[in-house]
Amino acid sequence: MIGATALGGLADRYGRKQMFVIEMILFAVFIALLTLSPSYPVVVVALVGIGIALGCDYPTAHLIISESVPSRSRGRMVLAAFGFQAVGAMAGTAVGFVILYENPEIGAWRWMYASTLLIALPVILGRFFVTQSPYWLVVQERFDDAEAEIKRLLHREPQHPKEIVLLRPQTRRKGPFDPGAEATRWSSLFKGQNLNRTIFAAVPWFLQDLSTYGIGIFTPTILSTLIGSRIEHPHNVAELVHNDILATKGAALIDMLLIAGIIFGVLLADRAGRIRLQIVGFIGCAFGLLLAALSLNVGGTLSVVLVFAGFMLFSFMTNMGPNAMTYLIAGEVFPTSIRGAGAGFAASFAKTGAVLTAFLFPILLKDIGTSVLLFILVGTSLLGALVTHLYAIETAGISLEKMEDGGPLS
Repeated sequence: MIGATALGGLADRYGRKQMFVIEMILFAVFIALLTLSPSYPVVVVALVGIGIALGCDYPTAHLIISESVPSRSRGRMVLAAFGFQAVGAMAGTAVGFVILYENPEIGAWRWMYASTLLIALPVILGRFFVTQSPYWLVVQERFDDAEAEIKRLLHREPQHPKEIVLLRPQTRRKGPFDPGAEATRWSSLFKGQNLNRTIFAAVPWFLQDLSTYGIGIFTPTILSTLIGSRIEHPHNVAELVHNDILATKGAALIDMLLIAGIIFGVLLADRAGRIRLQIVGFIGCAFGLLLAALSLNVGGTLSVVLVFAGFMLFSFMTNMGPNAMTYLIAGEVFPTSIRGAGAGFAASFAKTGAVLTAFLFPILLKDIGTSVLLFILVGTSLLGALVTHLYAIETAGISLEKMEDGGPLS
């Protein structure tokens, strides 16, 4: 939540590639610190540092891809990369299971975090070789550098086109990141046409995160109870690890539907459009949560079937729809000069929903009950569909140049 706004906007000032590299270095440093942490306070500091680095990656990774690919394939290219979080979730579940199985000790968590460094280090190296965003270079009026980066993107044998020359505007562009405009860069997100864009990017994402993180955090535990012999009050490490292994099995079932959902999102984003998928996805999430809520009022096998069907439908629809589309839209609807700040703010605003869910979900489960809470999440999903409809800006196949100030909003 902090990193997306605090660091994501820096991609507008210092460049997409620079922050793309820095955030991953920060991630690896804090992962190493977490793995070797000697005390609880160090663990907390390391986890906060990891979160800040990941928050920066939300807008920056999107812009690195979206500002370097053709408009007609931008959706599937961005979502194909985004989809690897679902692949990562599945891989992380498998790694966690193997580590717990081979090393059933409390300290196994260190090995789980350390395993991510095997991926992080080569990723850091690879990020040094990506191209800088030509869009960002043009906004900075570094036309020669932009032409060089485009030439890298279009490199082929034989070279075609042989020469790339960008049109130089007659008057200098002015944007919120011009010298002396520090105080206005964030306020520009809430003025004129940008206000509608900010609402459209941030509010549905917030509503989506309320249910996605709530269900995502607590579903594995719920499913582990339904799958098998969960020990309600573990008395030793062996029993605690037993429960965690059961939880990974439940998580794996859900993660498979997340992967299936993102595959459909990749295939349909540029064909069906972002708006249609987001609205249908929100409605599908509401129906899945409704099934889960109804499962609490029946017993036996039917209850298990309904809760599994509800959670699995929810996982599929959210990754095909709002979980994927909100991320995609937030990095497309803003002008280039504030695209990083806008996408970062939307991600941060959305993560307030995730934070609220993490803190309030257990309290609400106790105070109002699971059934009422699930019905509330049904309502927030339907509200997400309504807000998407009211503020819809379809970006499928639209050049990012048309998202500049004064550009069309539909």
